[in-house]
Amino acid sequence: MADEAAVVEEDMSPTQSPLVQVTFQRNVHRKQKYLEAEPKALGITQIALSAYQILCVAVLLAKDLSYVGSDIPYFISTLLVVIAGSVAVAAQNLHLPTLRACLAMQILACVASLFNIILSLVKMEDLPSFCWHYYYDNFTLHYGETCHSIESTQSHFYAECVVIHVALLAISATLAAYCCKVANCCAPAPKMPVITVQAPPIQQ
Repeated sequence: MADEAAVVEEDMSPTQSPLVQVTFQRNVHRKQKYLEAEPKALGITQIALSAYQILCVAVLLAKDLSYVGSDIPYFISTLLVVIAGSVAVAAQNLHLPTLRACLAMQILACVASLFNIILSLVKMEDLPSFCWHYYYDNFTLHYGETCHSIESTQSHFYAECVVIHVALLAISATLAAYCCKVANCCAPAPKMPVITVQAPPIQQ
């Protein structure tokens, strides 16, 4: 009986130290997920499209084809998108404060792009009429046609602005989503299961 009890104890001793152990640890490589969004390409796209918009509106303003009162807020909101693109490129170093700054700037860029979409739609529907007086003078018919062509070009330009700002809104939302996953501002860092397999003791 004593020998049988010893055999039972030997059979139960390995079960006290499990062969498979499951623990939950933070993923040390989770910051790399931000690089999956291609932040350099998207950030440079934000900067380039915003600079193009600023240049075009500045040309219209210089030619007295636009209003200063509506263009100043447009310039400010577009500059916010430029800054957001610059921070997105800088956040490639995966420094946590920079990633959080990128998240904040991309949220501001979303709001700025939405504001620019609304402003461009308003400008497209409310173009100033410069050509009404040409209808009363037959000698200036050629100039009237030219003026109407300019107004039509303005309308198409603001329609293009709407498309560009929709693209900028999508880029900002994408970068903000990836920053939110990495910066853990909304929720604690997720933990991933780690399975550890231990070698069984060698019986002699």
